[in-house]
Amino acid sequence: MNEEPLETEVSESSEDNNEVVKEEVSLQFHLYIFIFFVIYYVSWLIPGFLFWLYFFLPFRIFFLENIGFISIFTDLSSLISLLVMPLVIIGCYLLHQFLIGLMTRFIWRITEKISPSKSGVIPRNIRSKAANYYHIRSFMIKYGKNSYTKGIFPWLSNWFFKFVGSNKIGKGTTFEESVGNDKFIEIGKNSYIGVNFTCASHLIQGIFGNISYFKIKIGDNFTAAAMGGVGPGSEVDDDCYLLPFAATPKHSIIKGGKNYYIGLPMRRIFRKKIMNYLGLTPKDLEMNENIEGYKDKALLKKLKKKRYSKENFEDTKTIEESDEIEEDKININNLTEEDLAIDFTTSSSISRVNIKFLIVYIPIFWISGLLITMLWYWFSNDFVQAVPNRIEWSFLFFFPIFLFGMVYIFILACILFSKLFLLIVNLIHKPKEGVFKAEIGDTDFEFWALRTEVKKIALWMLRNSPFPWTDVVALILYGVNMDTSSHLNDAWCDAEFITFGRQNLIGQGANIMSSMVVGKYLLIKKVIFGDYVMIGGHTTISPGTFIGKESFIGAVSTSTYDQYFKPGWIFLGIPARELKENKYAEERRDILIKRQVDEAMKFTVSHEVNIDDDKKQLIKTEEEVKEK
Repeated sequence: MNEEPLETEVSESSEDNNEVVKEEVSLQFHLYIFIFFVIYYVSWLIPGFLFWLYFFLPFRIFFLENIGFISIFTDLSSLISLLVMPLVIIGCYLLHQFLIGLMTRFIWRITEKISPSKSGVIPRNIRSKAANYYHIRSFMIKYGKNSYTKGIFPWLSNWFFKFVGSNKIGKGTTFEESVGNDKFIEIGKNSYIGVNFTCASHLIQGIFGNISYFKIKIGDNFTAAAMGGVGPGSEVDDDCYLLPFAATPKHSIIKGGKNYYIGLPMRRIFRKKIMNYLGLTPKDLEMNENIEGYKDKALLKKLKKKRYSKENFEDTKTIEESDEIEEDKININNLTEEDLAIDFTTSSSISRVNIKFLIVYIPIFWISGLLITMLWYWFSNDFVQAVPNRIEWSFLFFFPIFLFGMVYIFILACILFSKLFLLIVNLIHKPKEGVFKAEIGDTDFEFWALRTEVKKIALWMLRNSPFPWTDVVALILYGVNMDTSSHLNDAWCDAEFITFGRQNLIGQGANIMSSMVVGKYLLIKKVIFGDYVMIGGHTTISPGTFIGKESFIGAVSTSTYDQYFKPGWIFLGIPARELKENKYAEERRDILIKRQVDEAMKFTVSHEVNIDDDKKQLIKTEEEVKEK
């Protein structure tokens, strides 16, 4: 193990000039769908049977067939059957959730026996069993994760991850909702993980790069505020506190010890800076002297001397009330790139949309719901008629599949009817690129807002459905130029003026925006991706961005308006800047760089590459490089 200053770069590139193997990733959708339906079917079959059994026997007999209104509430059997119904519904729901966990655990353990999860680099440019089962487990955990974190009892998600075996979570630890945090994490007791803070045990380095898959180990009493993250292989000791947007790259070592960290990459900060960050005054400290951490009497005395109150300042006015500032007249045709090169991390969602646009949901929902009602009546009619004599087992057997089908028929109907509505809207006002005034009354802005609202509801339903990756179907129907080889992983993507190449991969929590409201302006410009492009998690792509073939924009980066990224390079930062050529497929996989955050040092270690034995000859190792 060799220690060296943080500024020193360690070369990971192989000097071998032979042609690099580049095999496209083979996503085994047939296995994904089979595994999903096994989990889904079993999880609904038993609770569905119990619910219908209660509904058509005691509830129907004692409550629904009770013809007297007063007797419904005076007859003991009728009253009990009514009061028990909510408990039956909750009980069936909890049983459904438990069976999701049970079936996921069962299949998870089968995959672990075939190809165990272990820390290491998985080459993504070479097909292997390790890569296949990494992708299978990553897909498998999503349905259960979404069911728990977005369900009515989200705090049960800790139990789910522990029961399945994907994470080890200590007592009293809380995970808020995030796109990550679902596997290969070991965290201690009494810790808190804030909203959209990501413990990323995996990091994908380009379409033909590596999967860095390393267990994250976190101690007790760890707190992390929102919108940050720790990378694969990171080790965090007890009593470590991360402020908002604090993040660290892979293989970081953080000592903790009641220390605070901030920044990207994160660094330790001291008490005075923490006070400035939190806006604490000496008076606040004086009021809380009994709290652990505020007992530094010398610091408190020093800060008291610098105390300023409101009466120390004169009530001055920088601008006289009689002075009126005329609003600048805006000529959007004379705007320069500098005028628009401002903070593009804002959301494309609209806060000023007129409520009248929401009226379009009523006919879309009504027609789609009418279709589902007719299907439900047709499906259940035979069962209702058969109940007095016998139980129609075929109804119960097909119920989970029918329930799944109804969900997607409703969503598909919403997409088709909203598409028809959009065709009419686009005939009235054709969508176009440009810079427009973002204000009510501007035709381009209002029609853009209408198009966005019409598309939003169907996309939202798909992203919260059992198959969230089916949002590709809606995006294609709405006009995005893409095929099914590209994937959005819990990412947001606008539904117009976007062209994807082949095998594009958009990371978790990323935002692809062809339109954006910035101040007084609405910006609409086409976004274009070349083939084999990858966008890291929590990255924002702004309107007008062009990304060349085999380029990679790293996690937590942003592009600016109309930015061009040349092919075959890695870009990183806010805004994203050129870092180095995209040679991940040619890099050494057996050398890791670990970073000690507190000492601002890094060191290199050797590590085994996680790949099948019969393909290890394709990987360059340290010994082979030394021989050459």
